[in-house]
Amino acid sequence: MTETLLTLAREVGREAAAFVAGRRPAGRVTVSATKSSPTDVVTEIDEACERLIRERIFAARPDDGFVGEEGNDVLGSSGVDWVVDPIDGTVNFVYGIPTYGVSIAARRDGEVVAGYVINIASGAEWGAVRGAGAWRYAGESRQVLTAPQPESVAHALVATGFNYVPAVRTAQAAAMATFLPQVRDIRRIGSAALDLCGLAEGQFDAYLEQGLKPWDLAAGGLIAAEAGLVLSGFDGGPDERMVMAAHPAIAEEYFALVRACGF
Repeated sequence: MTETLLTLAREVGREAAAFVAGRRPAGRVTVSATKSSPTDVVTEIDEACERLIRERIFAARPDDGFVGEEGNDVLGSSGVDWVVDPIDGTVNFVYGIPTYGVSIAARRDGEVVAGYVINIASGAEWGAVRGAGAWRYAGESRQVLTAPQPESVAHALVATGFNYVPAVRTAQAAAMATFLPQVRDIRRIGSAALDLCGLAEGQFDAYLEQGLKPWDLAAGGLIAAEAGLVLSGFDGGPDERMVMAAHPAIAEEYFALVRACGF
């Protein structure tokens, strides 16, 4: 059952990625709207991609629910709903920076059970099934992901992102000034889903970000967790207030550092 959900996520995700790649013009993409701030952008291609994903999923599973970044959520009756970001990393997409992806996750009774992410620009794909592991696809084969153990928190390369609301950014910048000298460095790539996939395969040692919505976290978070990483929030599971992730060997120390820095 769950593997079937992942198969559908991958089929639809690959079609959606091809749709976006085929419609992206040369140069910068025109912004059609903004959300939380003037720099938090939406394009017509985002909206069209979400419509395509919704149509394909409902054609296959008409009784499921749907939660998408661009709105118009649907309450289903099957116990399964889909959490979708049609283009995660929209600012990168607008500017032509090749780090933006489609993220599709399936939840059963509120728990994410399958996740799929594809980098639209490169074609790299990742998937996971709860309890069955995470992998990067190589054609039709799967390369199982096991996150490597970092040397220490002090040597950790940390992926992160910043909120689009100026007042929140100001507070994050102050906290980052305390945090940054205590780790190797940070990387701000611009796509939470791709950050979490990169963490799962060892491109980063740890992760933190505030303000993530369910569609930002669902698929990538499952992939990271199934690769052996620990995900947490300030006082329980990861949520919109904070998502932090690290290898179990450094997780407790790393999470304490994040809390102590005042994020």
